[in-house]
Amino acid sequence: MNRILAKQQLSEHVFRIRVEAPLIAEEREPGQFVIIQLDSNFGERIPLTIADADQAEGSVTLIFQAVGRTTRRLAELREGDEIANLLGPLGRPTEIRRFGRVVAVGGGIGVAPLFPILQALKEAGNHVTAIIGARTRELVILEDEVRAVADELIVCTDDGSYGRKALVTKPLEEVCSAEPAPDLAVAIGPPVMMKFCVETVRPYDIPVMVSLNTIMVDGTGMCGGCRVTVGGETKFVCIDGPEFDGREVEFDNMLKRLDAYREQEQQALENCKIEEMHR
Repeated sequence: MNRILAKQQLSEHVFRIRVEAPLIAEEREPGQFVIIQLDSNFGERIPLTIADADQAEGSVTLIFQAVGRTTRRLAELREGDEIANLLGPLGRPTEIRRFGRVVAVGGGIGVAPLFPILQALKEAGNHVTAIIGARTRELVILEDEVRAVADELIVCTDDGSYGRKALVTKPLEEVCSAEPAPDLAVAIGPPVMMKFCVETVRPYDIPVMVSLNTIMVDGTGMCGGCRVTVGGETKFVCIDGPEFDGREVEFDNMLKRLDAYREQEQQALENCKIEEMHR
C-alpha cells in the first residue's frame, strides 16, 4: 500500500498528489514513470509519469488529469488514503548531458513529465527555453515551477486568455529559426501536438525528443499494448521508451491505435458517471 501524503487541485480536472514510495523515490530518474492500480478489486492499471521525487521524505509526485474511470476515482482519494499498487520506476531515463541550447515544449498535462527533465537539463549546464501551452488560462499548470528552472519561458493559450494567443508550434518555429539555433528540441504533450512539433522542427535538422504515452497494461513489454513503429521497427514504449527521436516515430499509426478502444472507454466513463450519481 502507498499512502497519499498530500493532494492539490491544479485546475478543474488536474490534480497533484504526493505518494509514499521510498524505493521508487530513491531510484527514479527524469523521464521515468510508474503504473498504478487503485485497489485489488479494481483491476485497471494506468501509467503516470513521475513529476518529482523527494528521497528524504520517501515520496514521489504524480500529476494526472481526471478524464477516465480510473483517474476520476484517483481524484476522489484524499490525504491519508492508500493506493494498492505502485510499480516503478519504469521506462528508460532521459538522456541528460550538456547539449548546449535546448528548447522544450509542454502541452497541457504534458508539462508535468517535462518539468523534471527541464530541471535535469538545466543542472547539466544547458541554456533552456521552455514553451508551455494550454487551451485556456485555467488549464496552464506548473508555470511558476517551470519559470524557476528555465532561462526563458513562453506561455501560450489557444484562446489568448493568457500569454500569447498561439499554438506552441509558433514560438517553437521562431526559436528554431533564430541564431544561435537550439541543439536539441523536446516535445511532450498530446500526440497530435508532438506530431506537429516534430514537423515544425524537422526543416531545421534539429534532434527532437518526444515522450509517448500509449495504451499500456503491464509495463514490462509482454502485453504488446504499447507498441509503436519507430524508424520502421516495432518498439515498446514501456521498455524501449517512453522517449524516442520524434523524427522516426510513425505518429499516424500510433494515433490509430490510441483510438482502438475509444468506444469502450466512453462507455466505461458513462458507467462511472452513473455510479457517481447514485452514491
